[in-house]
Amino acid sequence: MADSTNAVTISAVRETVAGERRVALTPEVAKKLKAKAVNLLIEHDAGALASFPDEAYKDTEVVGDARSALNRADVLLKVQPPSLDEIAALKPGTVYIGYLQPHLAPERIRALRDAKITSFAMELLPRTTRAQAMDVLSSQAGVAGYKAVLIAAEASPKFFPMLTTAAGTIRPSKVLIVGAGVAGLQAIATARRLGAQVEGFDVRPETKEQIQSLGAKYVELGVSAAGSGGYARELTAEERAQQQAALAEHIKGVDVIVTTAAVPGRKAPRIISAVMVAGMRAGAVIVDIAAETGGNCELTEAGKTIVTGNGVTIIGPVNLAATTPIHASEMYAKNLYNFLELSIKDGGLSLDWSDELIAKTCITHAGEIKHEATKALVEGNS
Repeated sequence: MADSTNAVTISAVRETVAGERRVALTPEVAKKLKAKAVNLLIEHDAGALASFPDEAYKDTEVVGDARSALNRADVLLKVQPPSLDEIAALKPGTVYIGYLQPHLAPERIRALRDAKITSFAMELLPRTTRAQAMDVLSSQAGVAGYKAVLIAAEASPKFFPMLTTAAGTIRPSKVLIVGAGVAGLQAIATARRLGAQVEGFDVRPETKEQIQSLGAKYVELGVSAAGSGGYARELTAEERAQQQAALAEHIKGVDVIVTTAAVPGRKAPRIISAVMVAGMRAGAVIVDIAAETGGNCELTEAGKTIVTGNGVTIIGPVNLAATTPIHASEMYAKNLYNFLELSIKDGGLSLDWSDELIAKTCITHAGEIKHEATKALVEGNS
């Protein structure tokens, strides 16, 4: 698994998914990897959309096309999951590190398995203290929460802050953030910086203190759903009805809602119904950053902005992290570097399968699907 220098070759290629501007290898991380005595390849202009020109990769060999970078890779770093053509260009035994979304594309997992690619889905990284420096979900969610509030402020027909003018005092907008994970907390902080009157809601009771620490009011709806792994458990039908009734009444007076509730590998929880939207006042705005996984709002359409009959604007942005590509790429590349650092020694790559961060993130290895839930999805009970 090495070239003539006996060092592992790490490659990165230009992302081809529409709208994707991030890159998995930044010049700063390339410099750190070079210090580990590895070989580095990057496709021409792979970092251009993130404002990292080829000239910035001083420690990296720039190759003219993706196939060259793929054919020679011992390790492939990407943001978006690899295409079937990209997988076909990799040699057996290559290690892939990046997003994989295994629940959305069984054919991709079959291709990785059959090509004997060792693949790691970074979104499945265990949520432990040790893994924080590698947590791509958290780093990219922070970007999404920030941008969602800016989108809401742009779309709202009101000012966010209180203004005192010669024409009188303008009251601040009332903003509700649903979900208090990384994206939600960043959204709260951003809305506060813009001067809005901010409230936060999450079914996990442990988030109350976090919401209040950012200067927002915690909305009590009488439902608690503390789960495991930092995520909420699924609500019972009775709890969901109670939550919806209380929330429906509350959002009648809200100007902006930013919804951020999501669980990796599952459809986004439905929190705001069409009936609830119908009860909101004209001019209200909903920005649903869970749009790509079905949306927290019943009326959300991924990638679209719609206006309801009663004048509520519902925005379903996709891939928000890609809209801030410099900082998003810098954080993402550092996440991958910290994960790679577990396995790189003296220019070589050695995977320690006794390490839970490696074992639990692995999807395919040596012609097998190692992740049980993915295996069941792709191969069935057999």
